[in-house]
Amino acid sequence: MNTVTLCIESREQTSARALRAFSGKAQGAYISFESPELVWKVLTAKRWELLHALTGIGPVSMREAARRVGRDVKAVHGDIKALLMAGILDRTEDGKIVFPYDAVHVDFMLKAA
Repeated sequence: MNTVTLCIESREQTSARALRAFSGKAQGAYISFESPELVWKVLTAKRWELLHALTGIGPVSMREAARRVGRDVKAVHGDIKALLMAGILDRTEDGKIVFPYDAVHVDFMLKAA
């Protein structure tokens, strides 16, 4: 199964993981955020719903993505654009969008301030 881990980590932690990867140690697929606030800003409820609908289905058109979540194409377009800019979604050579994972693992902890 092709799984991506969404996590909150500092730049230093991300850099350390990258160095381990460059030294040949498999790290898996990660999408990192610097803070919980950034997670909630990028991954709104509607965008989570969209990611859920796109998980494991392969490349689709924007219209098909909108159909799968039962939303207007124009509204979905804005969410897709934001997810593309955040590096969460990819675009294929023929212009379709893809979330290239079969599963998402969310890994972060909220601690007392």
